[in-house]
Amino acid sequence: MTELRNTASENDTVPAPRRAKGEPRFPGGPAADPAGSHHERRIRSFQPRRSRVTAGQAEALERLWPKWGLDIDGLHKLDLGELLGGRPVVLEIGFGMGEATAQMAAADPDTGILAVDVHTPGQGNLLGLADRNGLSNVRVANGDAIILLREMLEPGALDGLRVYFPDPWPKKRHHKRRIIQPEFLTLAASRMRPGALIHCATDWEPYAEQMLEVLGEHPDFENTQENGGYTPRPPFRPLTRFEGQGLDKGHVVHDLLFRRK
Repeated sequence: MTELRNTASENDTVPAPRRAKGEPRFPGGPAADPAGSHHERRIRSFQPRRSRVTAGQAEALERLWPKWGLDIDGLHKLDLGELLGGRPVVLEIGFGMGEATAQMAAADPDTGILAVDVHTPGQGNLLGLADRNGLSNVRVANGDAIILLREMLEPGALDGLRVYFPDPWPKKRHHKRRIIQPEFLTLAASRMRPGALIHCATDWEPYAEQMLEVLGEHPDFENTQENGGYTPRPPFRPLTRFEGQGLDKGHVVHDLLFRRK
């Protein structure tokens, strides 16, 4: 597994800054609500979390966001070729603290990763990892991945899609918030080139069963497994800290690998 450099300064917390009312927490950095009121209100599959940010993460956000970050405002189209130097691009939705994303970027420098999340500490952490390890093939997007897919990407723009350990929304009344739904897959398929792979992973078995069902029934995707089931964890997906904690608790992790027809 690729060894990535980190720094101890990331554990230092930032004193609460004094800000005028309405002043952004990170001027020039990720916006609190980048799409604003430009698009319709709907049930979201995520909850924005702007929790405590370490000194290292704050420094990375302030220094690197103008270079490698972008807000998902839904007001313009992205040229992924220009954004990532002509590389084929994989979209990763939800990257946590970014360790696995950085490892995959280091192991495959010829593929660009557009990593989307709303977690400010994770955004700063991934930017810092990319900078310290010379990962020029990573860009960090802040905001709603649905708006990114629908409003900002051209048809066939993506060479892959990764959704690792999304919020399982375990309560039945919240199942409508799960991201892997038929409507999402139809939108995602429209932005993926033929042959592109969608790779999902979860340690919540009922959600894995739902993923397998909706992917298996969707007309735009076909299972890479001849038996129609789950796939063994591909070697390119690192074992994350979160996943390790789940395995220690006896959770079973399921990977699903489907191809865009």
